[in-house]
Amino acid sequence: MRTSIEERWGTHPDDVKRYDTRQLRKEFLVEKFFEADSVLMTYTHNDRLIVGGIYPVNERIKLEPVELIRSEYFCERREAGVICIEGEGSVTVDGTEYALAYKDTVYIGRGAKDVYFSSRDAARPAKFYFASSPAHTAYPTTLITAGMRRSRHLGAPETSNERIINQLILNEIVPCCQLQMGLTELQTGSVWNTMPPHTHSRRMEAYFYFKVPEQQAVCHFMGQPQETRHLFLHNEQGVISPSWSIHSAAGTASYSFIWAMCGENLAYDDMDTFTADKLR
Repeated sequence: MRTSIEERWGTHPDDVKRYDTRQLRKEFLVEKFFEADSVLMTYTHNDRLIVGGIYPVNERIKLEPVELIRSEYFCERREAGVICIEGEGSVTVDGTEYALAYKDTVYIGRGAKDVYFSSRDAARPAKFYFASSPAHTAYPTTLITAGMRRSRHLGAPETSNERIINQLILNEIVPCCQLQMGLTELQTGSVWNTMPPHTHSRRMEAYFYFKVPEQQAVCHFMGQPQETRHLFLHNEQGVISPSWSIHSAAGTASYSFIWAMCGENLAYDDMDTFTADKLR
């Protein structure tokens, strides 16, 4: 197995105004999440969030610490959330095995020492997306079952943004420190997500786009409301969204995405919205 991590620095909005497409992609785009029998991670200095992908094909994979976080084991000072996006598999935390299929989620609390990932069938291996943030308290590792999910049906076909937001890791669902995660599914014929666009100064966010059809793309909008920028992403790619940046997107076809947030405020609706007519 292989474990790798990229490091991304924080950015000032005034600097980003001068970035060309190459620089925007270098700072904010995460191009690759999955490689067979590997753990691929990206560490951003925005709230010190880590996002990554784990893809056990022929091996059982252990979540190992990396030099960048200087810990004895990965979750020594961190919590993590894991969402299965493809196939079926299991996450084993300190000897307890949790079976996961599509959309199933495990919250892993601070202090978990031995975390392993495996696929049920090597012919249809599981893909696990995960996010991790620093944690000040140890909360129990918990499997978020289908009955625990909270689903919000938002938008409408008339505005091309009909979607189902599956809230998976929220402090109202499972005790957690900073981390919040969910999975949004655009309905057939809808392409716009996160409407109206917004910022939240008390936390940052990362997006992971998947189920993007072949030869299709998602255009992710970012930047300050009066200084917007955009990035084109393809299937199983992600973007880092600083607290000062809006985050919204439109695709050339329907798609799904996972949002992961961390920061000092856990109130889901704590945001500053901007209707589309106010954007520049």
